[in-house]
Formats: sequence, C-alpha cells, structure tokens
Amino acid sequence: MRDWRMRPASPVDVEAVAELRAVVLRADLERLGRYDPRRVRQRLRDGFDADRTSVIEVDGAFAGCVALRPAEDALWLEHFYLAPELQGAGIGSGVLAELLARCDRDGALVRLNVLRGSAARRLYERHGFTVVTEDPVDVFMVRAPSR
Repeated sequence: MRDWRMRPASPVDVEAVAELRAVVLRADLERLGRYDPRRVRQRLRDGFDADRTSVIEVDGAFAGCVALRPAEDALWLEHFYLAPELQGAGIGSGVLAELLARCDRDGALVRLNVLRGSAARRLYERHGFTVVTEDPVDVFMVRAPSR
C-alpha cells in the first residue's frame, strides 16, 4: 500500500473535492439515471464543511476526502471519495479503519448512505456496517461501536 495521510481540510479544498466527487460518482449516478454534471458538484459545494472534513493525501498529493458530521444519535460518514486510480489498493480501508477506531474510542454509532449498486458498499460491509433501509437510489447503513 502507498503512503497516505489525512490532514484537516480548508475552504480552498472545496473545488478539488467537488471535482473528485463528480468523477467518482459519475458511473453509479448514470446507472441510476441521476447524473447531472452541475448538480453533482453543486451539492458538494452546498454541503462542504471544512471543519468536519479531512483531505486524504497520497505521496503528498490530493487523493481524496472524508467527513464525519455529528447528528443527534450518531456520526454521519460523508463525502468519502478516493481518486479512481488509487481505489482497490487498501488506502480506503486504511482511512476507514483509522476513522472507525476513533469512533470506537468515543463509543459513537456511525451512519452513512451509499448509492445502490456501488462497489463501496462492500468496503463498508467489511468494516462492520449493516443495512438499515434502502430506497430507489440510496442504501442506508449503520455500524455500532466495537468494544
């Protein structure tokens, strides 16, 4: 696995993250009949919170991002995107394991949603997430803290 690290995001990261989101989600959104190149970027811009987002760097370069947003009963894992050429190399698993270890220490329940048919669902299932509900577009999952 290549060297990776996470750093706090800053507001200037928003455009790189919005572009990565459009690239990463395109195939799944097209398959679901939901791809709109402007909307996919704007939804990220509208919901981007640098204070809750970490940028993933590989060999010192921007490679992805992930966010944890507090909610009433859980943390929401959001905006977890990794450059396509780096997927499948263990980086996503390493990032997710590190985040979930922090959540476990805090006793936090973690929720997320993933697009139906997305390969990312298998990653989440390997890390202990289970399906709560589904709709025509999204699969909603949860993971209780490990003890």
